[in-house]
Amino acid sequence: MSRLPAVAGRFYSGDSKSLTEEIRRHIEDHPEKTRVLGVVSPHAGFLYSGDVAGAVYSRIEIPDTVILLGPNHTGQGERVSVMTHGTWEMPQGNLEVDQKLAEAISRSSSIARQDEQAHLDEHSLETQLPFLQYFRKGFKIVPICLMHLSLEECEELSRAIVQVVQDAKRTVLIVASSDMTHYESHESAAEKDRKAIDCILDLNAKDLYNTARANNISMCGVNSATVMLMCTTKMGAKEAELVRYMTSGEVSGDMDYVVGYAGIIVR
Repeated sequence: MSRLPAVAGRFYSGDSKSLTEEIRRHIEDHPEKTRVLGVVSPHAGFLYSGDVAGAVYSRIEIPDTVILLGPNHTGQGERVSVMTHGTWEMPQGNLEVDQKLAEAISRSSSIARQDEQAHLDEHSLETQLPFLQYFRKGFKIVPICLMHLSLEECEELSRAIVQVVQDAKRTVLIVASSDMTHYESHESAAEKDRKAIDCILDLNAKDLYNTARANNISMCGVNSATVMLMCTTKMGAKEAELVRYMTSGEVSGDMDYVVGYAGIIVR
């Protein structure tokens, strides 16, 4: 199967040359690349969240395979949807799904299902790819799209992912695609988001999951970040770093009605 871009020309430039120039405006001159286990990166239009995503991807090494975890905004497909084969067409070149790893994850998890439908119109994973492709060519992806999950289901999925990666003796990057608080004031968003960010910096997946719900933090990828944290701590993560935080109001000027964006690396 070949998946066509869902938001090229809207969230980011649909032309390869223009997209490369667009990415270049958002990345940092960061000479030292760090090997990391996971990241949190936003998925809004690049005008708003590109500086945060660019700060993350400017600092990290990108291995042969990237496992992408993102929220399901469309309601289509399975609750945990793993695209197990095919090609994602992107302006900067096509990307192949890591079929062996993707199929193994869908077999190993009781809640993951092989499914393409959830990915067709979903932007949360697609918006990570231009940044990844800017810094590395030829990597493969494992796209996993998540609806609402219980904490126990997050744990089950993380165990399956880690077991498959370890059995395959593979080095992977786990990307949790998430925006933070939605449609509150800049001050309210920053205050709420700090609580969630602190849980991530503490490498505490359970606290992140519970804090987001207890404080009504509208972080759309809380499940993605929870699973990523569970995976990376099992893989031996020792620390996390907040690379950049901002809100859409810092771009639009509307500080009363913003979306928050956090860029975090876990190593």
